[in-house]
Amino acid sequence: MRFLLFLTIIIQVLNNSIGIFDEFKNCNTSSLSGVIKLFSIVRNEQKELNISPVHSLGVAFKTATFGMGCFWGAESLYGATTGVLRTTVGYAGGTKEGPTGDHTEVLEIDYDPNVISFKDLLHLFWNNHEYGLTTPIKRQYMSLILYHDEEQKTIAEQSKIEEQIKRSPEVITTEIRAKTNFYPAEDYHQKYRLQGHRDLCDTLNLNSKLLQTSYVATKLNGYLAGVGGFEQFKSEVDTMGLTPTQKEYCNYYVEKNEGQGLYC
Repeated sequence: MRFLLFLTIIIQVLNNSIGIFDEFKNCNTSSLSGVIKLFSIVRNEQKELNISPVHSLGVAFKTATFGMGCFWGAESLYGATTGVLRTTVGYAGGTKEGPTGDHTEVLEIDYDPNVISFKDLLHLFWNNHEYGLTTPIKRQYMSLILYHDEEQKTIAEQSKIEEQIKRSPEVITTEIRAKTNFYPAEDYHQKYRLQGHRDLCDTLNLNSKLLQTSYVATKLNGYLAGVGGFEQFKSEVDTMGLTPTQKEYCNYYVEKNEGQGLYC
């Protein structure tokens, strides 16, 4: 009996989602009726199916901090990387207290070292700068590695030597320094690509703190921007705590945006 009831609920929510996704595909997602309909359907699914967004996986992690140009693109790049648990954009590396002044735009990354290594993160770092890897640029967008311990320092310095050999005669401008400060950026900078999907964000229960710390927000900020690809998204989506309607919404935009440019 319980199984039949559960199956009935699943059929109902899937049927209800069909109409709203016709609106998405016809570019009517910004309409008030579309937003209200999505919100209502997802809230019903969350209640009936006992599903809620996963904001933390509760696993041990290490942290890396990189500056590689505009932090919007970098946050999407790492967000859709398997093994990354949290991303937060902010300002660091300067001498003044507070987020204003002589700081650099950076990305702070929590990652599971059992899934991805610091060296793997550096491979993405070297190959996905917006413009500042070998071209001198103002401090706001400079190439920067802020190490959190001596092991990271050693790996970063050796990695830079190896990368310099590959890129010679160009000269890598990346600075490697100890992390001494970090100031989270304003809310409108956090998960910038995800926040373009306001209707979806409303159903994820995101507040100011969760914009900086949420696992599901981190992953969707990357995948919805076209990073990672549809097949990889399907392999991770069940870890995010999404309802059937949220999954269908994300499936549509992940597939639609796959391969688009990372930087603005």
